[in-house]
Amino acid sequence: MYRIIKRVMDIIFSILALLLLVPLFVPIILLLLLTAEGYVLYFQERLGYKNKPFQIWKFATMLKNSLQMGSGTITLKDDFRVTSVGKFLRKTKLNELPQIVNILKGDISFVGPRPLILSSFEVYPESIQSKIYNVKPGLTGIGSIIFRDEESLLSAIKDENPHVYYQKVIAPYKGELELWYQQNRSFTTDLKILFITAWVVLFPSNLLVYKVFKDIPPRKF
Repeated sequence: MYRIIKRVMDIIFSILALLLLVPLFVPIILLLLLTAEGYVLYFQERLGYKNKPFQIWKFATMLKNSLQMGSGTITLKDDFRVTSVGKFLRKTKLNELPQIVNILKGDISFVGPRPLILSSFEVYPESIQSKIYNVKPGLTGIGSIIFRDEESLLSAIKDENPHVYYQKVIAPYKGELELWYQQNRSFTTDLKILFITAWVVLFPSNLLVYKVFKDIPPRKF
């Protein structure tokens, strides 16, 4: 019943969100057309429910072919591949809003584990790979909140390759968080995650999530 009601709510609220966000989308689209390389939307294959691939929608924030430049799949703070408008969109998370179309299509939900590209997914321990997408991915989630400023975290690593640090520290912890969500998912949990997501956009700190969810796996970084 939870899954059915959640899907119905996803459809209703994604339609409402798209209608309400049109006035915001128009200036963003114009800015993207007039800056950087002039393209608006970025499509990328991600893994979804039961590890099936789908195309995720985002506003373009990086140079074309950015995966073949610099640090590849990892984005660092002040990454040269991020455009000037893209920096603002990423900081405010406005670049994620086109994923509302993915919600309407049924690729993702409003709340769930973030859908990853295959190379990032393969960094998870096998025990997590087999379970993490037993629920539909989400626009936001417990891992998205805690690692909201992942770029700064990876940039602060001094004595270790960021790819190695991601594999050894971030990926296993993200996996634990998402498995915690699966064990505790409910409408109440989802509403709390949505509230905290809005809160950290306005007040950038991930500490609130540890106060609201006192039983989530402790920080490991």
